[in-house]
Amino acid sequence: MLSLLAEDHFTLHVSVPLVAEYEAVLRRGQLELTDGQIDDVLDFLCARACHHEVFYLWRPQLRDPDDDFILELAVKAQASIVTWNRADFKRAQLFGIQVLTPADLLDIVEKRS
Repeated sequence: MLSLLAEDHFTLHVSVPLVAEYEAVLRRGQLELTDGQIDDVLDFLCARACHHEVFYLWRPQLRDPDDDFILELAVKAQASIVTWNRADFKRAQLFGIQVLTPADLLDIVEKRS
C-alpha cells in the first residue's frame, strides 16, 4: 500500500476524530508495534492526507453512532469510505457516499494500473 500512496493513486482524508481513532486502535496492542512505530505511522498518515475540519453534525445517522464522525468526514471530503464493516454504513448512500471493502479498493486500483 505504501507504493500506492507514493504514486498518488488515491487521496487519504483525515479529521482530528479519525486520527484519534486510528491512534486508539493502534495502541490497543493487537499489532506488535512500538510506541515510536505507532507515532511514525500516524505522522505518515497525517503528512500524506488532506486534513478536514467538520463543522456539521447529523447524528445519529448510522447503526453504530460511534461511526457517525466517519460519515461526516466522507461527506465533507466527498470521499468513499473503505471499511470491512459495510453493514453499519448502509445509510451513507443517502449522502452519495460509496462504501467499499479493502478488497474493493484494491480491485479498483488494480484496474487503473
